[in-house]
Amino acid sequence: MTLKAALYMIPVAISDAPADDFIPRGNVELTRGIRHFIVENVRTARRFLRRCDKDFPIDDCTFTELNGHTDPNDISTMLDPLRRGEPMGMMSEAGCPGVADPGAAVASVAQREGLRVIPLAGPSSILMSLMASGFNGQGFAFHGYLPVHDDEKRRRVRELESACVKTGMTQIFIETPYRNNRTVKLIADTLNPSTLFCVASAITDPERESIVSLPASTWRRREYDYSKIPAIFLIHKSR
Repeated sequence: MTLKAALYMIPVAISDAPADDFIPRGNVELTRGIRHFIVENVRTARRFLRRCDKDFPIDDCTFTELNGHTDPNDISTMLDPLRRGEPMGMMSEAGCPGVADPGAAVASVAQREGLRVIPLAGPSSILMSLMASGFNGQGFAFHGYLPVHDDEKRRRVRELESACVKTGMTQIFIETPYRNNRTVKLIADTLNPSTLFCVASAITDPERESIVSLPASTWRRREYDYSKIPAIFLIHKSR
């Protein structure tokens, strides 16, 4: 692929596995030609580029952070190099930029102005967990984080279960890793016993990856430890 004047949405690592295992080599070749990056975290982005290519010309590049602390009024100016005809890269802290990620805001500005946006292939925990879950892959919804407080979390889980029963759509959500074990127990105890519940953890990690789909009743009896391990959760109506 020839490098174009575009905003390249560049997927990054979601585990510590070797980059060659999940990042297409073509991505690295294209990225080597980019000198302006918008990133969620500069340190993470620089480390990822070095993982992909130890000789990556990082010192020749500029990095601008876009995250939850960014003033929305500053986003438009981040695209000035692209307006001058220079290619730019957008990188999340993990996974695919623009999907459950602040990168959607900069892509939105580019689209409004008619600037080209090019997504590159790479790991997405949402899609990879869905692929392996055995749940409905033709109709699904991703909801981001559950509420923090247990009462609100239970209420939200019941709402998602109800939507799953009514529509048949797989419901997908995430949690802060240090709350995983408590959340798995809460979800299993809240769901109807026959409702299917999948926990997908450490995706792409060859040593720790685990993707398990079982009825809620089985999860209530099952031993597990997902503490501090990145995980994504899915529920689906019983078959």
